Amino acid sequence: MHEEIELSREVEAIQIPSGDLVRLPLGTKVMITQALGGTYTVATQSGLARIKAENADALGIDLEAEKAQQSAAQEAISSGDVQGAIWEQLKLVFDPEIPVNIVDLGLVYDCSIKEEEGQKNVEVKMTLTAPGCGMGPTIAADAQSKILMLDGIDNAQVDIVWDPVWNQEMISEEGKMKLGMI
Repeated sequence: MHEEIELSREVEAIQIPSGDLVRLPLGTKVMITQALGGTYTVATQSGLARIKAENADALGIDLEAEKAQQSAAQEAISSGDVQGAIWEQLKLVFDPEIPVNIVDLGLVYDCSIKEEEGQKNVEVKMTLTAPGCGMGPTIAADAQSKILMLDGIDNAQVDIVWDPVWNQEMISEEGKMKLGMI
């Protein structure tokens, strides 16, 4: 990380913090500032942008590492711990500006599984560190996508809520350690 990379092809990215969709042309010089949860935050001349795993090849990255991360969740599913598997997947979702997953940041308030008509439906309630964060829909979509990767999950809904209001006390001990708060 922190070495300049030239994109090998054009990629779609999400501008940080606005959440706007942008196209980074072939040959754009970027520097990866964060590579967590299968997404890549890159610094460009225009500011920060987030690139999805499906475009990692443009950065010269092999996706085998993300597949290894997901094995813990699949093992939990195999053992019948669907709830545990969902939480493992949520730990693969990161705010592009903070190197701590959304679970350890204390952003996930509720996760429930409902079985209806033979389908497993997951409902997640989460918040953001700031109400004006333009990345909220992107982070929620990442969470939904990670949950839907699990075998046996038919539907996932991730809602952003504002009650209770998030504060730093909600960060886990592990999250606080990563952020240098303890």
